[in-house]
Amino acid sequence: MLPSRKTKRAFSGDFTPGRKRRRCVVVPSSVSPAPGNSGGADLLDSIPDDLVVSILCKLGSTSRCPADFINVLMTCKRLKGLAMDPLVLSRLSSKAIAVKAHNWSEYSHRFLKRCVDAGSLEACYTLGMIRFYCLQNRGNGASLMAKAAISSHAPALYSLAVIQFNGSGGSKNDKDLRAGVALCARAAFLGHVDALRELGHCLQDGYGVPQNVSEGRRFLVQANARELAAVLSSGIQASSTWLSLSQPPPVPNHGQSCPLLSDFGCNVPAPETHPANRFLADWFAVRGGDCPGDGLRLCSHAGCGRPETRKHEFRRCSVCGVVNYCSRACQALDWKLRHKMDCAPVERWLEEGDGGEGNVQIDGNGNGDNVLLPMS
Repeated sequence: MLPSRKTKRAFSGDFTPGRKRRRCVVVPSSVSPAPGNSGGADLLDSIPDDLVVSILCKLGSTSRCPADFINVLMTCKRLKGLAMDPLVLSRLSSKAIAVKAHNWSEYSHRFLKRCVDAGSLEACYTLGMIRFYCLQNRGNGASLMAKAAISSHAPALYSLAVIQFNGSGGSKNDKDLRAGVALCARAAFLGHVDALRELGHCLQDGYGVPQNVSEGRRFLVQANARELAAVLSSGIQASSTWLSLSQPPPVPNHGQSCPLLSDFGCNVPAPETHPANRFLADWFAVRGGDCPGDGLRLCSHAGCGRPETRKHEFRRCSVCGVVNYCSRACQALDWKLRHKMDCAPVERWLEEGDGGEGNVQIDGNGNGDNVLLPMS
C-alpha cells in the first residue's frame, strides 16, 4: 500500500464549525485581476518598457524640483531601473538636477557625471560650472561648458563669454574680448537676456567690438522687451511700478520716458536664478561667507555667484568702488535691483577707505578696463 502524500490546503476565509469550507481558487499570474480587485498581478508590469520610459522622459523634463524625480526612483525597482535609462537622464530639466551645495557628495558628482554621459546639456553646464569655479578644475569644467555650448545651450555660451572677457582661470593677458563678443552674440541670437544686454553695452562702449551706439541700443531694447515678456508670461500679476524707470528720475527732455528704452529696463521682479548659479553662491556661503578665499571676491549681483579666479579680476563700480561685477549684464541687473539705492560718490569712498586697496582703478587711470562706468 502506497503511503499517503501529504498536501497543503489553502483556505480563504475563517474556518468556523458548522460552516461550509470554501475552496481556494488560485488566479494564474498571467491573468489580470478584475477591476476593483486588489489582489493578483500589478498592472504596471503589463505596461511596455518603452512606454514607461517615454512617460519618465516627460516627467523628468518638466520636473520643478529634484524630489519629483527622486520620488520615482523610490517607487519600485522597475521604475528605478527605467528612470536611470540614458534617454531619461538626457531629458532631465535643470531643476531636476539642482544639487544643493550643502548636500554635495561623491554620489551627487557621479549622478551628474552619469547625466553628462547620457547627453544632458543641462548636466554638462551645471557640472562644468561646479568644476570650473568650485572644484577649481578649470580645464575640465570649461570643456563641459563647451560641450553644451556646441549644442547651442545659451547659458553655457554666455558663461564662456564671461570667462573670455575676464580671462578667468588664467592671467590678465589671457583675456580674449573678440572671442567673448562672438560667444555673447551667439547666446543673444538664442534669446538669452543677459547676453543681449552684455552685447548691447559692448557695442555702445566699443568693448571688444567696433563702437556702434545705435546697434547697441537696439540690443538693449530687445533685452528689456524679452525680460518684460518673460515676467508677463510667467503669470505674475502686472504692476504699474514695473513700468517705471529703473534709474533715478531722469532730467526732463532726455528722451528716457519709456522704460524699454532704458539701459537697465523696467523694474520687473528679479529673474529666477539658474540652479548652477545658485549652487555657486551657496557653495561659497557655506564654506567661507561671501569671500571665496585669499582676497578673491564674488560678483556682487546676488543671482550670479561667480567668484574671481585671480585677484582683481572683476571690475569695480567707478562711483563707489564697493561693489564688483563679472560682467556689464550683472552690473545692470544689480543696479536696478539694489545698488542704485546704496551707491555713494567715489570721493567719499576714497576718504573713508584711505586708499586702502592699491588695485582701485578710476576711469582713465591705469587699467581702465577694470573699472565699470557710472550707472547714474
